[in-house]
Amino acid sequence: MLKTLKADFDIIFERDPAARNALEVLFCYPGLQALWLHRFAHQLFKIRVPFVPRLISHISRFLTGVEIHPGAEVGCSVFIDHGMGVVIGETAIIGDYCLIYQGVTLGGTGKESGKRHPTLGENVVVGAGAKVLGNIEVGNNVRIGAGSVVLRDVPSDSTVVGIPGRIIYRQGVKVNPLDHASLPDSEAQAIRCLMDRIESLEDELLALKKNAVQPNRFLETNGLMSPNDLMQANGVSANGTQPSELTHSAHTSCRLRDRSVEEFLEGSDCDGAEHVEPVKQV
Repeated sequence: MLKTLKADFDIIFERDPAARNALEVLFCYPGLQALWLHRFAHQLFKIRVPFVPRLISHISRFLTGVEIHPGAEVGCSVFIDHGMGVVIGETAIIGDYCLIYQGVTLGGTGKESGKRHPTLGENVVVGAGAKVLGNIEVGNNVRIGAGSVVLRDVPSDSTVVGIPGRIIYRQGVKVNPLDHASLPDSEAQAIRCLMDRIESLEDELLALKKNAVQPNRFLETNGLMSPNDLMQANGVSANGTQPSELTHSAHTSCRLRDRSVEEFLEGSDCDGAEHVEPVKQV
């Protein structure tokens, strides 16, 4: 028990650069205080002591802002950073070396009895405000982005972002648990891929319109069509303007080179997105 308490204390200096001395950590880190109170309440809960474990949990919630049900199983060297608003349900299981930020909920769904809360593997990082709900399993070395809502199992060595949580595999890559800026923007990747496809289709359509003029010119050369008929067939007005060109230029706001689109997609990691090259006409 004492070894576990010491591990909870030491992990703070490893994970939090703001931790300067032992006295500050003991008195000014509500996540550590809530965790230590929970470990005491959990021992009483296991031997079926009535009322007292829940009372300790309630007092801990009042003092620290962290609510951990005494039935939850918390591993070694777990760090709850800041802690305010963290809720951990009765049947939740948290593996060793997990990092949990403020506003995280490890909750259940429905009113079924038995195991109804998530299980986190080892070295899992749960970003601020994330919600992990239901009897699901989250593998080892998983990162859950801030504000994500996870409703299904997550394999090891992967990253989850979005609502609902989308799984992005990153196997074989060593990840710094504090490097939140490297989380991928899956929505921007998907939008960029769609933009590439639309631009490719626009280029192909424009090329087809240009090629469609050739048969009419062949008829004019052989005397089978007058110049005026040729202009009408190609959709050219009397002043030489093609309506199709005006329509095409008026609907090119979806192209990637437009400033508004570039500003929206700026900073997105598009290495994983599929880029479609424009179709070249022979």
